[in-house]
Amino acid sequence: MHFMSLSTIIDFLEPVNRFQLSDDQGYKDTQLGRHISVYEEEFPDISNADFVIVGCSEMRGEGVEYTNTDAPNAIRKQFYSLFHWHTTVTVADIGNVKRGASLQDSYAALKTVIKELIEQGKRVVIIGGSHDNTLAQYQAYVELEKIIEVACIDARIDLDMDSVLPADIFLMNMLTAEPNFIKHYNHIGFQSYLVHPQMLETIDKLRFDCYRVGKVKENLEEMEPAIRNAQLFSFDIAAIQHANAPANRLTPNGFTGEEACTLMQYAGMSIHNNTIGIYGYNSKLDEHDLTAKQISHMLWYLMDGIYKGKQETHLSDKSHFNEFNIAFAEVATAFLQSKHTGRWWMQLPDGKYTACSKTDYLIASNNDIPERWLRAVERS
Repeated sequence: MHFMSLSTIIDFLEPVNRFQLSDDQGYKDTQLGRHISVYEEEFPDISNADFVIVGCSEMRGEGVEYTNTDAPNAIRKQFYSLFHWHTTVTVADIGNVKRGASLQDSYAALKTVIKELIEQGKRVVIIGGSHDNTLAQYQAYVELEKIIEVACIDARIDLDMDSVLPADIFLMNMLTAEPNFIKHYNHIGFQSYLVHPQMLETIDKLRFDCYRVGKVKENLEEMEPAIRNAQLFSFDIAAIQHANAPANRLTPNGFTGEEACTLMQYAGMSIHNNTIGIYGYNSKLDEHDLTAKQISHMLWYLMDGIYKGKQETHLSDKSHFNEFNIAFAEVATAFLQSKHTGRWWMQLPDGKYTACSKTDYLIASNNDIPERWLRAVERS
């Protein structure tokens, strides 16, 4: 643990008073608020943390005048009050990233904090802030020169060239900037009537994948491999139905609260996924704190996913997997299915395994080439 480098990020952070967040000025032993290592007066020991929470209140990218939004603390208040079920999952909370004089200053501060935590081998969870903070999340990998896969959940695709707001256009910077460190991009849950048809053509030409919300809801499990393969995971609460997340004023439709929790659980189960952002929450638009509660439940399911992921053994230990050797379209390959979690992997021509679903196995069994396999071979 490089404490020197960690000490440099303290300058960018504001501590949290956890007991000001509890209604009765205290937490029971059975609540998460008692078990999270929080940056209050001293920076916590994060050496054993399975994930580290970082608060972000920067909303200027959405055109919202900065009004000292308390979104991260509103989420914390609900999360800390939940019951602690996963005793083997350790959480640290290092407070909120200070707002910069400019939006770019805030990005730089958030990027620096995330980069240092990735270097420490930590999984970082960013709460609060507008969706364009995903750019700072991505820039941490750019500085580390890490080539990554990205999974983004949003009702819109933020490539609106007609807008001047960073939150509407930040994906352009991410997907087209040179040098580029994005190996693959998955967009999950877009709503067609909010997306220009030509935008989908542009994404397809880049050989990236987009999944319409209706298709995703028909078979949510098909998204698990896309999320499992990603290092960067970004979730805009605009993808959740207004009824389940009242602070979402973009659309009444989208994922249910339970579906959002399941998608977050998939992120937790992944060993690759090391930065997770939950963005777009403006506490001033919330009703009865229901959106903050929804996000807190998503964080709880992230813990559940991490707990389940810990049951998984390494792919090299074949005794914990069912192995299926098959040939499709004159290609011999192998599929592995975990005996612990039921998840699937398929072997690529270079011998490496990539995440897939049971559907991919069934397609290959019928002597057809799974689309996911084709896309993966194109990228390898």
